[in-house]
Amino acid sequence: MTQVFNQDGTVSPVTVLEAGPVVVIQKKNKEKDGYNAVQVGYGNINSKKLTKADIGHRKGLGSFRHLCEFRLKNENDLDKYNVGDKIDISLFNENEKISVSSVSKGKGFQGVVKRHGFHGGGRSHGQKHSEREPGSIAATGPQRVLKGTKMAGRMGSDVVTVKNLKVIQIDKENNLILIKGAIPGRRGTLVEIKKP
Repeated sequence: MTQVFNQDGTVSPVTVLEAGPVVVIQKKNKEKDGYNAVQVGYGNINSKKLTKADIGHRKGLGSFRHLCEFRLKNENDLDKYNVGDKIDISLFNENEKISVSSVSKGKGFQGVVKRHGFHGGGRSHGQKHSEREPGSIAATGPQRVLKGTKMAGRMGSDVVTVKNLKVIQIDKENNLILIKGAIPGRRGTLVEIKKP
């Protein structure tokens, strides 16, 4: 993250993303596949790490590390793209609202205080070591723990979508897009940018 000064002198906290270009690998239509979509490839990987099936699927367009599919609402939108076309950052405009999805930071196995915001037990009435314990977890009726009970467990590593983020600047030469605010995930996480 960094900050950008606007024309009126105010400061906007921004996240800098490297966006594309992505290459169209495959087109899917409703007759053959049951839905309309465009599959794109991004990033580089050594071709030795790809199987022959992966190399064949990429049709000699490049050794892409990531493949992603974007569904299209209309069949007419499918005609705009051809296999081998490059989709670059010019798809977005400044001051436009977008939504961003990525995998959040993994935090491992966490207790209920950190994971669900429990307050823990009090120190009074003879409770000595119960500051961060969950307390009672169920009623005595069903004689089991009910599904969905908030308990300790793995936290993070979830797909998180943040909507209505604003595009502050676009650097077409370096394929950089500056988005106002924070974005889920660590540095280097693959991010999916969509128009709402």
